[in-house]
Amino acid sequence: MKRAIPVVVLSIAGLVPVWRYEPSVGGTTSTAESASTPSASASAGGTTSGTVVKGTTVQTEKGPVQVQVTFSGEKITAVKMLQQPNHPQTTAAVPKLVAETLSAQSADIDTVSGATITSEAYKKSLQAAIDDNAESASTSSASPSASAAASQTVSGSTVNTDKGPVQVQVTFSGDKMTAVKMLQQPNHPQTTAAVPVLISETLKAQSADIDTVSGATITSDGYKESLQAAIDAKG
Repeated sequence: MKRAIPVVVLSIAGLVPVWRYEPSVGGTTSTAESASTPSASASAGGTTSGTVVKGTTVQTEKGPVQVQVTFSGEKITAVKMLQQPNHPQTTAAVPKLVAETLSAQSADIDTVSGATITSEAYKKSLQAAIDDNAESASTSSASPSASAAASQTVSGSTVNTDKGPVQVQVTFSGDKMTAVKMLQQPNHPQTTAAVPVLISETLKAQSADIDTVSGATITSDGYKESLQAAIDAKG
């Protein structure tokens, strides 16, 4: 029984290095976490819904710089660093650059002392994102106008006359009449001669309130009735 004691003591002594080694594992984890801190601090402005635009990647002597900007309309609501130099001065400068951006709402901000290279690249990437957002907004705002001005073709009602049926088709660009076509008309020389006159007067007056062509009264009245129906149908 007395001989067993030294064995136990030696066993305990052998475990001491293992116990001492465990804190070093925790130290490695702590180092890894602190290494990821710069990338976490590189993002600012929080998570905000809106249009997200990436700026260009700017290559610098310190490393690549790229920002991602969140817009609400034209307003900058958040800025996130996608790429930045792994350098303490850059890490310290980024929050200042982002804060200045959100305040100025532009890339016209001061360079951070001690991080000139990163600051200039940041502003260049930021301006590219702002330009892209403005271009997209301009395209979007132009779309409704384009659709409003799109051509629309409307057929008027068929008006039966003593000479035969009369029907017109009108092309609109917005509210403006740009073309009139006869879909049906009496097969008569006087009608044939009258139609170009009626169409010309219509495009000039931009309404069905036009004069009757002498010698083609029946066709003229049928034309104006069908034309008015097309204008009413267009709305």
